[in-house]
Amino acid sequence: MSKELNLLGIATRAGKITSGEPLTLDGMKQRKVKLVYLASDAGNSTKKRIRDKTTTQSIPLIETYTTEELSVATGAYNRVVLGITDNGFKKKLLELNEKGT
Repeated sequence: MSKELNLLGIATRAGKITSGEPLTLDGMKQRKVKLVYLASDAGNSTKKRIRDKTTTQSIPLIETYTTEELSVATGAYNRVVLGITDNGFKKKLLELNEKGT
């Protein structure tokens, strides 16, 4: 597992993520979500909703990982959308994503 996915698991255990589309969209409306992970194999309607919302709110979006990879990292079944609510985790996750680790 990559360093990025390991850190995503730590953020989950620290309670710094929203998990699932409804909770993440709600967190985005409340301006709590700082970074969004969208599974690369998500459905088209989900992709459109999340992409539109992240674009209008200028929230970074990462679509590198599959549903299975996000689910394993967070320890939750069938996770397609995750929102990061902590600026520290956001910064480090973006840095690791850019490095590809």
